Amino acid sequence: MSHVTPEATTEAPTTTETPVKKLYIKTHGCQMNEYDSSRMKDLLGESHGMVETDDPEDADVVLINTCSIREKAQEKLFHQLGRWKRLKEKNPNVVIGVGGCVASQEGGAIAKRAPFVDLIFGPQTLHRLPEMIETPRDNGVVVVDITFPEIEKFDNLPQPVADGVSAFVSIMEGCSKYCSFCVVPYTRGEEVSRPVNDVLVEVAHLAQQGVREVNLLGQNVNAYRAEAEDGHTVDLAELITYVAAIEGIDRIRYTTSHPVEFSESLIQAYAEVPELVSHI
Repeated sequence: MSHVTPEATTEAPTTTETPVKKLYIKTHGCQMNEYDSSRMKDLLGESHGMVETDDPEDADVVLINTCSIREKAQEKLFHQLGRWKRLKEKNPNVVIGVGGCVASQEGGAIAKRAPFVDLIFGPQTLHRLPEMIETPRDNGVVVVDITFPEIEKFDNLPQPVADGVSAFVSIMEGCSKYCSFCVVPYTRGEEVSRPVNDVLVEVAHLAQQGVREVNLLGQNVNAYRAEAEDGHTVDLAELITYVAAIEGIDRIRYTTSHPVEFSESLIQAYAEVPELVSHI
């Protein structure tokens, strides 16, 4: 009589995977807002492993990046928030945030009209989103940060992820012209230029990902002035020559310019830098 010894069985260890959180961003306004929204996506992808979704119903975090320049900006914001209110009713854990220039302009007043909003942040404080999302809302208090910490934002953002062959690169923010019809100095602050090397590192990183055209951004982009390592001041024209020297960059654009700062050196750049697109 033979005996068969049964093989020992081992149970496979069970693992519980943390579900991937999803992010939805709605962007109003200018190219700078498009750039900021892409940086929010990069930032929250790095800090929280979030992936973008095109369906707000499917999102864990829902953000709107607002613009003060476009007509009826406030009304558009509150109409959108009204549509999103039911998301909060359906899922109390969903995080709803308002960023951009209307957020900077209106601040805590937004929470009075839409108390279900969790976060309100300005263009210069979007880098603080990971901490703001994790901040407890004690007694339903809205987390608000619409300060102007100048260049700090760029020091705390990850390297950008390219999406195609063209990309925006912010080289400066704000405006110091204080035109009577414009709110930009009040919503984005006065002119602040990014360091030359920071801009070039970002462009080179994008070029390595296949980007061939960059659009240099600023509310008053040709007012760009930054100090070089040797102490001299680099203007937009000189910065363009440095960007053109980066391997892989074939086309350069910039927006938005101001007639007051349209210098002779910038005119000369059109004659000397073939990568600079012949368009103003």
